[in-house]
Amino acid sequence: MAVYAIGDVQGCYDELAALLAQLHFDRAHDTLWFTGDLVNRGPRSADVVRFVRDLGDNAIAVLGNHDLHLLAVAAGACVRGATDTFADLLGAEDSDVLLDWLRARPLLYHGAALGFTLIHAGLLPQWDLARARALAAEVEAQLRGPAYSELLHHMYGDAPDSWDESLNGWNRVRVIINSFTRLRYCDRDGRMDLRPVGAPGSQPRHLIPWFQIPQRRSRNLTVILGHWSTLGVWQRDGVIALDTGCLWGGALTAVRLDSAQRQFFRVRCGQHQTP
Repeated sequence: MAVYAIGDVQGCYDELAALLAQLHFDRAHDTLWFTGDLVNRGPRSADVVRFVRDLGDNAIAVLGNHDLHLLAVAAGACVRGATDTFADLLGAEDSDVLLDWLRARPLLYHGAALGFTLIHAGLLPQWDLARARALAAEVEAQLRGPAYSELLHHMYGDAPDSWDESLNGWNRVRVIINSFTRLRYCDRDGRMDLRPVGAPGSQPRHLIPWFQIPQRRSRNLTVILGHWSTLGVWQRDGVIALDTGCLWGGALTAVRLDSAQRQFFRVRCGQHQTP
């Protein structure tokens, strides 16, 4: 039995199928971990979600910002943007089933047996694993509850920009969601700046990648993440980053997790949108 983590698919179903063929993926025995953003910008969001859902316990997928955006559009919390390409899922006969499955995905998964923690984007420096899991569970419970639409109406925005244990209401929810699904850079005090998207070295001088903050309490973890296509594959600072820009014409990347020797696999992707 093999366990692979795969970077952001974003509706690129054909590329996912090609990568799994390269892995000789056995859906009866192997397990796939997905870094989030199963949907959007690529051409076949419905097929990707349907495939991952049908894997049952042999797939683990965390929520990314594009997954949450799809849920928000479906709930009427915002309008579909010009670059959104998930109309196939919204119009599918099984749309409600796929959306309900997606809404039940976690923000964080910790695989204790393998020693990896799976998220989409980042962890604020004040959070150790126990705190991150508890905060993820707060939002997950609301997303899975009957009033989930209200959360989706209030999740957008960049403020507050830092964590405080006294935060409550939608400010608390927004900081948690932004960290798990949008974070790239912080200042040394843990204040998020969600605007820069370039590779390390291109950001304003007062900002550093969240995983390089010296005092971050999650530094004992090995975190698997996606979200940051300009970062590419990154194997240091306690993270394994896997978003290699498939939809932009880059690659779709996987790493084997259950092997003592870390093996990476990738397939080249057709360009579905211009960066």
